[in-house]
Amino acid sequence: MGIILALCSVLLVSGAQLLMRWSMMNLPATSDPPALFAALLALSPAALGLFGGLAAYAVSMGCWFLALRRVPLSKAYPLLSLSYVLVWGAALYLPSLNEPFQWGKLVAVALIFGGLLLICWPSAKGKH
Repeated sequence: MGIILALCSVLLVSGAQLLMRWSMMNLPATSDPPALFAALLALSPAALGLFGGLAAYAVSMGCWFLALRRVPLSKAYPLLSLSYVLVWGAALYLPSLNEPFQWGKLVAVALIFGGLLLICWPSAKGKH
């Protein structure tokens, strides 16, 4: 159950990042506070995305706290790196985020994923 909670936390924080990125691209700039506050108070779609992203962060923290009660930190913490992989992949896939593909980032994501496998893969010692 602890791993499931940790993975839920990762999914929620990844969704929060994507929602907040989209929201900040679609809200008025912070250099124009009256327009920004008007968009927030009018509950524009971008404002709802921002509030949804913040709520997803809060729920993610709750899942993370519960996961840490059940999973050793040495196993749980590396799972957070999955959010980098998920956010990068989703940002490439979602056209509204305008993220360009770069080979160097693909290599970095592969290294993150490889490191995660090395840390979390069950050891042969535990199977005997």
